[in-house]
Amino acid sequence: MYVTIEIAYLSPKGIRTNFYSDEIDVEMALEIAKDFEKWNRKNSIVFVDLQGNRWDKKELIAYTEEIVTEPNHITVFFDGGFDLKTNRAGLGCAIYYRQNHKPYRIRKNIVVPEVTSNNEAEYAALFEGIKQLEELGVHHQTVEFKGDSKVVINQLLGEWPCMEETLNKWADRIEEKIESMGIDPLYQDISRKDNREADQLATKALENVEINSHIELKKSVTNDHDGRLID
Repeated sequence: MYVTIEIAYLSPKGIRTNFYSDEIDVEMALEIAKDFEKWNRKNSIVFVDLQGNRWDKKELIAYTEEIVTEPNHITVFFDGGFDLKTNRAGLGCAIYYRQNHKPYRIRKNIVVPEVTSNNEAEYAALFEGIKQLEELGVHHQTVEFKGDSKVVINQLLGEWPCMEETLNKWADRIEEKIESMGIDPLYQDISRKDNREADQLATKALENVEINSHIELKKSVTNDHDGRLID
């Protein structure tokens, strides 16, 4: 979960003012709050999530302790490719998350015949990633969705208009599914290089190589890895 911090500050001379942070991960927010408390200068600290709910420190700590047993710190990389010769699309997604303080990775690819363009393949790949989250039992979490399709990312962010009826239907399906799962989506446009893993999964699907794996990782994984497809 991501939150902003609202700090009511009181200086040694009795000057009062308020400070507001950027949106940051809840664990980082708690660390910052802890740091402020050491100064003994805060009058109050409130945490506000992306839905506008307000939390005090005790409530937020209880929340972090509760979600540790569920999938958390989730990032979904997605990519889709359309083969004009065969009228098939290859979809790929790589999902990284933590559960019980351990890092995990899901890789999934699939071929679908009913897609008619590369942009639609990208939407379908994102939807496949969301379906994987649903199977994982993800709910009421902040999830980062990363892809190299500027069309999909910017249309879902509302920054680009979506004029094609087919793509509009995919966007509606995605938004409805995300809302039903209580997910707060954070969409990010990344380079093809950084999305290499999902790209290779989609390519392998078009080569009729099925990949469906779910493993615990040996090392901690951050959200800025280079997206390599390594077995």
